[in-house]
Amino acid sequence: MSDGSATRRAIVAHEADNVATLVDNRLDAVRLAGGGPVAPGLSFGHKVALRDIAEGEAVVKYGVAIGRATRPVARGEHVHVHNCG
Repeated sequence: MSDGSATRRAIVAHEADNVATLVDNRLDAVRLAGGGPVAPGLSFGHKVALRDIAEGEAVVKYGVAIGRATRPVARGEHVHVHNCG
């Protein structure tokens, strides 16, 4: 059970990245260590949006476009096959 102060650790490898990769399993935390929001329940290794991403906009990880948002993605939201293609 979280006391509300737990934060998620994540990797942002490049300044152009608009997603971060989660590197812990604090599933109940709702903030990234850097202060941004993160949806609860996301497992280690999953991606989270660092800012709002518009439908059709490139999803960028490691400075490289890895897909395009298939719908608008809110800051802190899980980024995966359901909204990135």
